[in-house]
Amino acid sequence: MDAIVLLREDHKTVEKLFKRFEKTDDEETAERRRIADEVIEELTVHAWIEEQIFYPAAREAAPDTTDHILESIEEHHAVVWMLSEIKGMDPGDERFKAKMSVLMEQVRHHVEEEEQDWFPDVRKAMGRNRLTELGERLRAAKDEAPRDPLAVPSADST
Repeated sequence: MDAIVLLREDHKTVEKLFKRFEKTDDEETAERRRIADEVIEELTVHAWIEEQIFYPAAREAAPDTTDHILESIEEHHAVVWMLSEIKGMDPGDERFKAKMSVLMEQVRHHVEEEEQDWFPDVRKAMGRNRLTELGERLRAAKDEAPRDPLAVPSADST
């Protein structure tokens, strides 16, 4: 599978989780916790494989995307920080839903920028064979990626 298709599938998976969360009622704290935990794992793995494998390859193939990639790394940093806070929160806390809502807004903005603003440039620069090879590397890296946002190195240390 091509790398961009794989990343878009990750985006769709997370969006489905967001929609499930948005449909929960305030008294469904256990369900909110389950969904939040899935979101934490999905986004932690996704951010890690992007930063470790996809972004460096994209930056090399399409140097014009460098500013977008650097911004994306900073957005990941903010998202991972929020994920670590959500991980430690009680889903009954009055701020839990609000924090998840802010997370969802940030992630949706990030996804829109990636998919619309610079994935097309990367696709054009890399071509099908290279993207397929990169997709296989991303898929394999998911197995070794951290699932805990506290285990993800900060953007400053990568």
